[in-house]
Amino acid sequence: MNRVLLLGAGGFLGRHIHATLAGHTTVRAPSRTRCDPARMELSELTALVARERPDVVVSAAGRIVGSGHDFVQAHVVTTAKLIEAVAVAAPGARLVRIGSAAEYGVVPHGLTVGEDHPAVPVSEYGLSHLAATRLAELAGDAGRVDTVVLRVFNPVGPGMPAGNMLARATAMVRTAMADGADDIALGLHDTYRDLVDVRDVATAVLAATRCAPVGAQRVVNVGSGRATATRDVVRLLADVAGFTGQIRPGGFPPDATRSAAVPWMCADIDRARRVLGWAPAYDLAESLRALWRADGERSERPVAGVAAG
Repeated sequence: MNRVLLLGAGGFLGRHIHATLAGHTTVRAPSRTRCDPARMELSELTALVARERPDVVVSAAGRIVGSGHDFVQAHVVTTAKLIEAVAVAAPGARLVRIGSAAEYGVVPHGLTVGEDHPAVPVSEYGLSHLAATRLAELAGDAGRVDTVVLRVFNPVGPGMPAGNMLARATAMVRTAMADGADDIALGLHDTYRDLVDVRDVATAVLAATRCAPVGAQRVVNVGSGRATATRDVVRLLADVAGFTGQIRPGGFPPDATRSAAVPWMCADIDRARRVLGWAPAYDLAESLRALWRADGERSERPVAGVAAG
């Protein structure tokens, strides 16, 4: 049984990764207040790894909003420190980092993009992830650390952060249904995305902690293998919720600029099947139902200090 040190367990992906790993292995998941690898000195991080003696370190820590400096600190600097810490304090351990489909940049419409496709990111976010991925590849190829990078596409499911377009759409649909409104206004670009259930991402991480050494195939796409128009995703969410009203054009989601820059994205997941023995288990409707249910449960929770009922 592997002993796993999970960093970033408090985030959207991290919470699901933690739950899945905990059902199969021993997991140590220090809180961000105790362990923020972007802020810790290398000596502190090395000492933490030495104390925990992990067989695998999973890095799910990162940022989705911020400046270029923030992204470099969260992804590039953190990865560089983790490589050093694992190489010194846990030689032989595997380092699994969570990357992003944003590393690819713009790809031709209709293409299912494989891991060997040229990566030309168009955002500081994507560039920072790509630089971190390259560091992990170099360390692995040099034999310093056994590295695997999971290039995650667009995760969806219960617990999505509020700034995400689908979380925003969920809130708007719920409000419209409560108010008896027959339409909502939501700014949507003509984009296509590969949406993968966050629970499937978690099982891919589990597979990455257990698979045989990956050799040169250190980067592995984690997606659904299907691209869906953003407008169709929101309509499907509304249908799942039971909202029959119209969805009309109106304002823009917080990530509008970054989303519009990449009109199409779809993963080739053949390598994940071959290297990890992994394939997604949830379809999009199931993911959206889980998102809707979890959002409803969160909305029904009493506010701290206020009696329910």
